[in-house]
Formats: sequence, structure tokens, C-alpha cells
Amino acid sequence: MSHKPDSSEYAAFYEKYVALVPYSDILSGLEAQRLQTAQLLTACSERDGNFRYAPEKWSVKEVIGHLADCERIFTYRALRIARGDATPLSGFEQDDYVRTAGSGRRQLKDLAEEFSVVRYSTMALYRSLDEEAWVRRGSANKNEVTVRALAFITAGHELHHRRILEERYFAAIPRA
Repeated sequence: MSHKPDSSEYAAFYEKYVALVPYSDILSGLEAQRLQTAQLLTACSERDGNFRYAPEKWSVKEVIGHLADCERIFTYRALRIARGDATPLSGFEQDDYVRTAGSGRRQLKDLAEEFSVVRYSTMALYRSLDEEAWVRRGSANKNEVTVRALAFITAGHELHHRRILEERYFAAIPRA
């Protein structure tokens, strides 16, 4: 898909994510993100993975688990809509997912690998789509959305959280 979605293709809430995406070639962008996130996480220790910049905030591990979960959900929505499934898709409560995922008990390197594998799967789906599928519309969380918009939402969501990791987490982690 060669261009960004317009605002009629997604709910206003997602504008903050779509606006973050600097590229129009979403497949190349998703791959670049996979590599950038892998590089960022490779430089982190297991101790870094448990860091929270404030008591009520998620740990680094929980953020990575959240990214993988949300990407799965966004891509599942894209699959259903791309295949012409007109069934309205429900929303989800991200805090409930994070609370029950158990990411804090896992190794950071395993979470990083899982995110990378999920991203490979996402890219495989999007590479398989024809032009008609990219612009197909469906309903997710009571809002109309296109497959193309879901791809850009996925990319923007990752960028949003990676920036938070870089600015609020990794910049604040005490170094010995």
C-alpha cells in the first residue's frame, strides 16, 4: 500500500498514532520498526526490563507485552476485514490484558523475540493482500476502519510506545 489512510478511514482517537508514521510504504516501515525495536531492546538488561518510571506505570516488560498483544488484535481485525467479514469486532481493555499477561514474570529477551515474531506475522499478512483488501472497511470497537488504517495504526502505536520507552524509561534508568 503506497499511501497513508485519510481521516475517514479510522476513528479520531487513532489520529495520534497515524500522524506519527513518517513513511507511506507501510511494509518497509513495519520492517524498519521491527529492526529498530529489536536493537533498542538488545541494549537492555533484564533489570532494565523491570523498570517503571513511576509506581503506577507499566514496566518495560509490560510495555513490550502490550505491544505484542495490541499488534495481534489490530492484525486480527485487519484479517477479518480484509477477508470480507462484516461482523462488528469488539474492543478490549488494555489494562486488563497487561494485568493478566504475566509479562513481568518473563525474560525481556523472550518478550523482545515474541514481538519480533508477531511483527513478522503482521508483515506476512499485509504482504499477502491485494489492493481491494487494503481499502475494505469494517467495524472495530464500534468504529469504521479500513485495513490500510489498521496497518498504520499498528505502526503508529509501536512508535508511540517506543518513544515513551526511550524518553521516559531508558533515559531515566539509573546507570552504574
